[in-house]
Amino acid sequence: MKRTIRTTALLVGTLMATIGLPAATARADDPAPRVDLRVLVVSDGGPSTEAIAAELENAGTPYTEVDLADTGRDVIDPGFLADTVDGRPRAKYQAVVLPNDNPFPTGSAEMAALVAYEQKYSIPQVDAYTYARPQVGLNAAVGTGYAGSVDGVRAEVTQAGRAGPFGYLEGAVPFEDNSPTVGESYAYLSTPVAGADFVPYVQAAIPGRPTMGSLVGEYRHDGRRELVVTFVYNRYQQQYRLLARGIVEWMTGGVHLGADRNYFAVHVDDVFAADDRWDSALNCTPGDVDCQPGEGTPNPIRMVPADVDHATTWQNSREFTLDFAYNASGTVDHREDNGGQDALADKLVAERDQFRWINHTYTHGFLGCVQNTAVVPWTCARNADGSTRWVSRNEIADEIATNEAWGESAGLPLQSSELVTGEHSGLKVTPQQPEDNPHLGPALADTGIEWLGSDNSRDPVQRTVGTATTVSRYPMNVFYNAGRAAEQVDEYNWIYTARAQGGSGICEDNPATSTCLAAPLDTATGYTEHIVPLETRIALTHVLTNDPKPHFIHQSNLAEDRIAYPVLDGVLGTYDALYTDDTPVVNLRMKEIGVEMQRRGHWRAALDADQVTAYRIGDRVTVQTPVGVALTATMPTGTQHDGTGFGAAYAGSLSGWASADGLPYTLDLPASAGATAAAVEPGGTPAPTSAAPRTDVPAGVEQQVPYGAER
Repeated sequence: MKRTIRTTALLVGTLMATIGLPAATARADDPAPRVDLRVLVVSDGGPSTEAIAAELENAGTPYTEVDLADTGRDVIDPGFLADTVDGRPRAKYQAVVLPNDNPFPTGSAEMAALVAYEQKYSIPQVDAYTYARPQVGLNAAVGTGYAGSVDGVRAEVTQAGRAGPFGYLEGAVPFEDNSPTVGESYAYLSTPVAGADFVPYVQAAIPGRPTMGSLVGEYRHDGRRELVVTFVYNRYQQQYRLLARGIVEWMTGGVHLGADRNYFAVHVDDVFAADDRWDSALNCTPGDVDCQPGEGTPNPIRMVPADVDHATTWQNSREFTLDFAYNASGTVDHREDNGGQDALADKLVAERDQFRWINHTYTHGFLGCVQNTAVVPWTCARNADGSTRWVSRNEIADEIATNEAWGESAGLPLQSSELVTGEHSGLKVTPQQPEDNPHLGPALADTGIEWLGSDNSRDPVQRTVGTATTVSRYPMNVFYNAGRAAEQVDEYNWIYTARAQGGSGICEDNPATSTCLAAPLDTATGYTEHIVPLETRIALTHVLTNDPKPHFIHQSNLAEDRIAYPVLDGVLGTYDALYTDDTPVVNLRMKEIGVEMQRRGHWRAALDADQVTAYRIGDRVTVQTPVGVALTATMPTGTQHDGTGFGAAYAGSLSGWASADGLPYTLDLPASAGATAAAVEPGGTPAPTSAAPRTDVPAGVEQQVPYGAER
């Protein structure tokens, strides 16, 4: 069972060994070179180099991309790669990523310049995707190995890989096999050439042979180091997502700007309230706006006390905390209709400290334009002059303040600065309301709201609304109006099958955004066999891409058949099986997610404006950012700033945010960061390698420090 991070101050453990940048070969009287913390990505437009570029982009690691197809691109020559600054030689890039081991024509001066640069400054090179052959330290795959599909193959991290850059993985690297008719992964599996200094990091069984073949390995030759990757991938595939962190750690020696963590948060909307139920005969939801007025009879779905017990038990078993977005009128109205009794609310209030709580407005009313629900789909009501009729500032403020006051009186552990409006209303929703309610911003200011939930499918980019900053949330395709698995499947069939199959035809009308089912799902088995695996895979992709945005479901999904749990278990269970204890899921509340996203936005803007300077000289790293922009970095265990430990432990490294108010910020690396198995001895002879167990591993995850605290 993994330790899931779920505290206000993000806590993590340590495990991965320190991997440092080797010192460049130089005369004793030469000044130590300056190595800029920037990666050179030479791209041929293929998916593999683009995947690595995407990993660097997401983590906030600076890189320069040279597109080989661009006729006006920079020429890679000695001046492009290195120069002198203040009398000190400077390597402009700490690592080089190529689409393969040599993407240039025979006799290329550019490749010669790269080779000389890598040799002089001990710069590692990643071969993003190449085929097995002696030039990369491997036997040819044809005859002695394998070349073909590896869909569904279970690869394994070797002992050397776990002792090195992939130590955050438990060992298994499963390759996706999502379609029986589509080839998803192609690879070359082969063994190292006899006598070659080649260390496999990830390998898989060679079909029909008793041997394992390398998929990712390190090849040392001619005073150079190459990470040889022999399978093709794109940025979204799980096998790449599992290895992306390690590829970056290998190429940077564990010393780089930016950080990568695996986040998962789940908001449960409409707590205390009830959700309307899908009607399988009418193909709409009586009581909601998709049914014609008066059509059908509402049959609401609402949690019961046993569902609260199940939620707390589940949380404890998963070491994970759900965020409950609540509507207090749900219990107030229930008590009025039931002689003052509400067993659900009593249970939730009694167990209030088990969950995090978010203001979801008092009645869940629509806070955008005044809706005209006499037509389907609804439209915005109009004033006599034709202008849009908006819900007023006072009405919005009252919805927020009344709900907060009720929550405080009930002792809910709230963050008063957080808000999710009902249906994310007040924010723009196309096509009916293409702009925000102009009264929303002022009402948010009136009530002290700083963080406002938005729907990532409609409003994915963080932005400011009044005093608030949005936090985009991923909608899970577990429907709000389904308490039973059969209801979920019936509605799913309606949405995703063609008209000829009895469906709505939505997928036919929107082929670019929807995928039709080949045939309707069986209502008895379709949920577990199709929807759960698909939603698990989608959510897990978000988790594995350094994406802190929360997901959201509804209280109805924790009631009756409790259909949310198979998806949540799929995400967390799969994660637990893949990652070591020192790389837990990071489970933050909405405010913390908003701060993380906001910092990333400022950091990205500074990088794009070329306002960040970062370099390493010996065992000291210096970073300078604009005033007001916090820096983010990943460093080896033992790194310090002014005698104080930097960041927090995660995946065997230290990472975090720090502020320097525009002044140079220095980080002192541990001695082990400059002396590793990656070093190259003078004269171009690779140093002896070792896959011995690490001796610098702290004992477990209890040694923890806050992440995100600015220093």
